[in-house]
Amino acid sequence: MTALPAALTDWMTARGWRLHPHQTAMLDRAADAATLLIAPTGGGKTLAGFLPTLAELGAEQALAPDGRPAPGLHTLYVSPLKALTADIRRNLRSPVEGAGLAIRIEDRTGDTGQHQRRRQRADPPHILLTTPESLALMLSYQDAPRIFAGLKRVIVDEIHALAESKRGDQLMLGLARLERLAPGMRRVGLSATVEDPPALARFLAPGGAGLLMADPGPEPDIAMLPTAIPPPWAGGGAHHAIPEILEQVRSHRTTLIFHNTRAQAELFFHAVWLQNSDNLPIAIHHGSLARDQRERVEAAMTAGALRAVVCTGTLDLGIDWGDVDLVIQVGAPKNVKRLVQRIGRANHRYNAPSKALLVPANRFEVVECHAALEAVRARDLDGEPRGPGPLDVLCQHILATAAAGPFDASALYDEVRQAGPYAALSRADFDACLDFAATGGYALRAYDRWQRLMLRDGCWQLRDPRSAAVIRQNLGTIIGTETLKVRMRNRAGGAPLGEVEESFAATLTPGDTFLIGGQVVRYEGLREMVVEVSRQPGRDPKVAVFGGTKFATSTKLTERILALFASGDWSGLPPATAGWLDLQQQVSQLPQAGRLLIEGFPHEGRDHLCLYGFAGRNAQQTLGLLVTKRMEEEGLAPLGFVATDYATLIWGLEPVHDPAPLLDAARLRDGLEQWLGGNAVMKRTFRASAIIAGLIERSHQGRRKSGRQATFSSDILYDTLRRYDPDHLLLRITRDEAMRGLVDFERIEQMLARTEGRIDWRQPGRVTPLAAPLFLEPGKVPVDGAGRERLMQEASRRLLEAAGLA
Repeated sequence: MTALPAALTDWMTARGWRLHPHQTAMLDRAADAATLLIAPTGGGKTLAGFLPTLAELGAEQALAPDGRPAPGLHTLYVSPLKALTADIRRNLRSPVEGAGLAIRIEDRTGDTGQHQRRRQRADPPHILLTTPESLALMLSYQDAPRIFAGLKRVIVDEIHALAESKRGDQLMLGLARLERLAPGMRRVGLSATVEDPPALARFLAPGGAGLLMADPGPEPDIAMLPTAIPPPWAGGGAHHAIPEILEQVRSHRTTLIFHNTRAQAELFFHAVWLQNSDNLPIAIHHGSLARDQRERVEAAMTAGALRAVVCTGTLDLGIDWGDVDLVIQVGAPKNVKRLVQRIGRANHRYNAPSKALLVPANRFEVVECHAALEAVRARDLDGEPRGPGPLDVLCQHILATAAAGPFDASALYDEVRQAGPYAALSRADFDACLDFAATGGYALRAYDRWQRLMLRDGCWQLRDPRSAAVIRQNLGTIIGTETLKVRMRNRAGGAPLGEVEESFAATLTPGDTFLIGGQVVRYEGLREMVVEVSRQPGRDPKVAVFGGTKFATSTKLTERILALFASGDWSGLPPATAGWLDLQQQVSQLPQAGRLLIEGFPHEGRDHLCLYGFAGRNAQQTLGLLVTKRMEEEGLAPLGFVATDYATLIWGLEPVHDPAPLLDAARLRDGLEQWLGGNAVMKRTFRASAIIAGLIERSHQGRRKSGRQATFSSDILYDTLRRYDPDHLLLRITRDEAMRGLVDFERIEQMLARTEGRIDWRQPGRVTPLAAPLFLEPGKVPVDGAGRERLMQEASRRLLEAAGLA
């Protein structure tokens, strides 16, 4: 076992610290090539990851004549959040300085100044804390071999969160490069919530990392929050529960109140303040607030000055936010792993149960929250299987590699396959990415701007060395919605309040009010790409700050909901919800796991069709588009549809007598192919992939393009490639991305495979209890077709009759 320095052991003993078994085990495995540690939140897994580093650097210090470890980078720590690196730096310095260890610890993120970045490249610290984007940037410089030559260990914190996005793919390509620059480098992955540990171990290292499973700790103390007023039929605000939530805040030291979207968090925070008669100190925290405001909230949390924080995913991960003793999840969690992660923020201590309450926002979410509680108690985590590493990220990596210097294609191909997500990458796909990076592909190779690489003396290199700066400016896989700063009018030098989406700002007219940072502001105008506002206290906002992303309910939770329906036992549900399900049984029936329930009924002069696919919001939305297209072909005159996570409601002018032909898998797929061709969804997906792959620049010579400029460029490119090069690599990437993401056709196919044509067709003659909430759902999509033309003709006929002209 690698021994800790005596001074560090003494310092820990003096504070009553004792190593947990998994922390000791990490010291035993210090020499292993790759280790994945899975430990519960509060289990000290981050310290466990650093213990071998502290032991090795401490041993170097003890043997050094000058009493200092050898200079140079020893350990690289990578986390998904900039704030997490700053928090770790503070927490790690305490034992290091307390034990008198001469170890330099610094962080490097997007917030690090240019002077400090240059100094770190010239004289790296012993431990560098960074993010995937900053690591990719460091590896793109020509002096990367010198900086990383002595690297001994890489620690990837919250690896489960990185593995779910392209940031993780980018990071694993970076680790493959580090392995070549520093042979023998050891990898450590840290995570609290993992549904498939062996798969995550293969992600961390292609040969698989050794698994170290810590004691999972005590069962969490979780329940649904009872409320005097039952949840409404639809909506996501949970305003009915604010009195009970405030009572919980009063009776606990510090409470985190999680929401699934920023818009919901803003609206809820505003509503809470209107009812906060005791003036409890409550703040709001999410990613679109100004950095200064977020930091003030974080500092107040750490100091124990706040009783509650209304927040979103920005507080999901492992930052120690002070004395939090309760977590409240408002709205169905949609994902068991996310819920477990959030629950762990309460009682952030090992072997202390976390306390959490779930607050369903509407009647159906009561059922989903019940299923989520059962899954957490059973430690049954969800997660979709990972696909192969995305090729747009690989294209970016090839360009970044060229920015660092000439490379041999075969050597780079072998290196890339050492990254877990790309272990099965074919040479043909690699060569396609290389050709794209070099020339832009067949249809674009005639344009000089995309002639970026050339082959010389058997190695690929940049045609113009000056293009390296542009490549570096555009590194990264986070494609957020383009945003504009929000600032008080007449305060040009003042700190911004935060950001709003560019598309949202375009809808505002002077006088409109909206929420940001929990306050109502009045839109005054747009000046030099800044949204200028004034204070407007006491008025209800007309619009929310942004639409926000709506998570889709996971497959695992869907299975549990259907199992609950099949059991017929609603005894664990509130009376209002249990009665609702009983009534559904009487009027129609409840959906079953291996069958597809479809209801047809008239309402207010329209014929309605409700398909209970339980495929998630994106897939149900796509199902609405495809089924209405089929209905149009069959002359059924559809007028519109609306979708939720569990159902799609369609209305039209003609009744459906047999829904089975509308769900023919082959014809649905054919319809999808036709619909996707020139669709805005595909253009949006293309733009994101084109930016990541390096076809479209986000920044040029330090000047960032507006969202409209980038969209205009990408739309022209998309239409050009579709016409002249339909097999272009980026079109293939776009199609794969859309099928898995915004369109989510895979879950429609899974639904059809699960039900195998077994349809329960019910015609109850009236609206059913389960369908009723869909009539209140926002986001209705109109269908332009024969049905709308018939309505216009009928309206014209009535007008002519009224005028005596018919």
